[in-house]
Amino acid sequence: MKIKRALISVSDKTGLEELVRILDGLGVEIMSTGGTAKAISDMGVKVTEVASYTKFPEMMDGRVKTLHPKIHAGLLAVRDNAEHMKQLEENGILPIDMVVVNLYPFEETVAREGVTLAEAVENIDIGGPTMLRSASKNYRFVAVVSSSDQYAGVIEELKTSGGELSDETLAELAATVFKRTSEYDRAITEYLRGQGSRGHEGLPDRISIELEKSKDLRYGENPHQRGAFYRCTKHKGKGVSAIEQLQGKELSFNNIMDLGAAVDIVKDMAGPAASIIKHNNPCGVAMADTLQKAYIDALASDTLSAFGSIMGFNRSIDKEMAETILNEADFVECIIAPGYGEEAMDVFSSKKNLRVLEIPSLDVFSSSKRDLRKVPGGFLVQDADTGTLQEKQARVVTKIAPPKELMESLFFAWNIVKHVKSNAIVLARGTRTVGIGAGQMSRVDSVIIAVRKAGDRAKDAVLASDAFFPMADSIEEAHKAGISAIIQPGGSMRDQEVIDACNRLGIPMVFTGVRHFKH
Repeated sequence: MKIKRALISVSDKTGLEELVRILDGLGVEIMSTGGTAKAISDMGVKVTEVASYTKFPEMMDGRVKTLHPKIHAGLLAVRDNAEHMKQLEENGILPIDMVVVNLYPFEETVAREGVTLAEAVENIDIGGPTMLRSASKNYRFVAVVSSSDQYAGVIEELKTSGGELSDETLAELAATVFKRTSEYDRAITEYLRGQGSRGHEGLPDRISIELEKSKDLRYGENPHQRGAFYRCTKHKGKGVSAIEQLQGKELSFNNIMDLGAAVDIVKDMAGPAASIIKHNNPCGVAMADTLQKAYIDALASDTLSAFGSIMGFNRSIDKEMAETILNEADFVECIIAPGYGEEAMDVFSSKKNLRVLEIPSLDVFSSSKRDLRKVPGGFLVQDADTGTLQEKQARVVTKIAPPKELMESLFFAWNIVKHVKSNAIVLARGTRTVGIGAGQMSRVDSVIIAVRKAGDRAKDAVLASDAFFPMADSIEEAHKAGISAIIQPGGSMRDQEVIDACNRLGIPMVFTGVRHFKH
């Protein structure tokens, strides 16, 4: 299809001049609106203002400018329909062969801190989506360019074909429009739902998820499964999608899962912290005065399980720290941190296969407000398990209270246990784990495993449980190991039995009233 007349109205003017000059050079008549018309005129290119063509002025601060029959009839007329073309001629309407429109930046506007409702509403585009949809409906005869990302391909095809675009290109451009307008409408829907005077109680009736493929992976969890990483279009540049690989082999499906877990644990810790992850569970976590000490403490929690692990840090890594990591650990799969010194990268370069990754800011790794889990035939949706325990929430339920020096350790263990698969038990001394029991079918088994991993370090350690103790057998095991204090949600029908056991054995216990199951 030959392009003879184009209507251009863009909010984002990136790359516009090259496209305009190509169209002008091909003899294409250009129409435009407002700021875009001025920009084109400033390029020295002839442009017809839409208002002068429609004989109807832009009004209401630009809210109404392209919503006119002379625009939309020119877009919607079917060129091989004689009656359509006759009606155009009778009404003095020109056919428009190309629309170049990108939408007001609504998503970017509402993402800004402190944006007002009035600002958001003014960035809801009306004329833009309307023109895009009209042109796309008539895509056999109208080219519709909805993003500056498409300019290069369109320019190349126009240049090689003498001003024509293929049927395949026209169809692809139209399909992209409907994808874009659906995303745009969804963003507006979600924003306005959160602004209503009555609010929006509970979880929404419908949830739309828009994902785009970031990269293919060698395989999924296992070699016989295909795998790819898709990023959420609504949260580009956040979470795992913000991670940059600086060195090493291609990331695997399992690596990406574990990298997310590694950062999620350390991102909110006030002091230098390290987490060591295997199979999406921490096998060691610590916070200390220095990153080096935090790493050594975390590694000591379970050196056997740390073989082939993913390691996460909440501080930048220098040369000395890099050397410590490689000297202390037998084999590391991935390292992720907010930054690296140049000399640190020189150290890591000796391990060509070691994957070194940077998360530019821990702030962008904020957890989603919702957690989605796939099940056959649908998804389970819940609020994300965020937040940390406040001191006023903790309630001592035993005759003796934990001494002040143990409370910090109890709070540390409690904040770690929510990252461990249920049934979960974390043993800690100070702000470092010494034993973790994860993913067992019975809670007492998780206690036994955590104690076994801790060995002699279990003596005087504190214990955190992600859910209540259904009976006192776990307390007996804790006592045998020398546990000094316990923190748990409470809420069992046998709470009193568990409290009585702690009183009898002299173990202070704190209830949080919050459960942290992680299936």
